[in-house]
Amino acid sequence: MRFNANVQNICKLQPLTNKLDFITMHKLFLLLVLAVFFSCEKNETNDLLPDVYVDETINLNLPQYIDLQTPSGWAYVKGGIKGIVIQNTGIGNPPYKAFDRACPNNDCTTSMTFDGSLRMKCSCDKSEYSIIDGSPQTAGNNLFAREYRVNVINESTINVRNF
Repeated sequence: MRFNANVQNICKLQPLTNKLDFITMHKLFLLLVLAVFFSCEKNETNDLLPDVYVDETINLNLPQYIDLQTPSGWAYVKGGIKGIVIQNTGIGNPPYKAFDRACPNNDCTTSMTFDGSLRMKCSCDKSEYSIIDGSPQTAGNNLFAREYRVNVINESTINVRNF
């Protein structure tokens, strides 16, 4: 008798459990959608810079690019709008970062400079940009430096191209 009563009580709870599972799944789905929506970072495009095709293959064994074989090494490369600076950051896969040397805020006649520190510098307005992600490091600037994708072809060759 006692067994039958327990089985009946459990059977009565099952529809309630299914309803709670459905509500919980809806809440989890909504939470996931909100997390994805708010985790998207707004990356300002460089509206002032013209679109150019970039596809440069670099032989790291050449003397002008030998520094790129070691972490923190860097080199200037032709291509892009006003040239490209590439740095071997030593982290990530690939460990290289490449940015156009054109200043994103102004129509400068000179290219941005890089001295091996963590910042690229624009001589026109003295603005600075991070070599890690291209973000502006000077107050009042909201445009990022134009970044290019770096693909490792083999141990001595990399390719720099548009995203």
